[in-house]
Amino acid sequence: MEKSTLKIVVAATLILAGTGVAVAKSHSGEGRAALNFETLDADGSGEITTEDLTALRDARFAEMDANGDGSVNEEEFTAVAVAHAAEQAAARFARLDADGDGALSRDVLEQRRGRGISERMISRFDVDNSGGVSAEEFEAAKERMAERGGKRRGHGGERGGDRGRN
Repeated sequence: MEKSTLKIVVAATLILAGTGVAVAKSHSGEGRAALNFETLDADGSGEITTEDLTALRDARFAEMDANGDGSVNEEEFTAVAVAHAAEQAAARFARLDADGDGALSRDVLEQRRGRGISERMISRFDVDNSGGVSAEEFEAAKERMAERGGKRRGHGGERGGDRGRN
């Protein structure tokens, strides 16, 4: 295999596997290192090698293993996930806060979800055109959405299938 092809395959493997410190951060670019050549070339040799990727995975694991005992417990795992979610939420907030006043109006938050979503939901679910959604109409709509979701994901309605389950 050609060296440049090998480099691309190794980089793509890293991206797809989600390994290393180089996992791309939220759109804000803050927090963990952005995914780029310089980050992936951990030793600065000018090439991304297996050793570079191993070093990045080791660094990521060490970051997660807060108490240094060689394993990641639920508390450590959750702490990393919560920190990541908080960073993403802060970045989203900053994007929505166009005037930079540190507050989001109801209009801004509702625009994020799309105007008229309530009316669209009622019109889609209200099959008898009564102006409201009965319990039966609601349950039927949930079933239709579950069926469509399963077809889109191809896993019988479950996101991600059995990925990551032990």
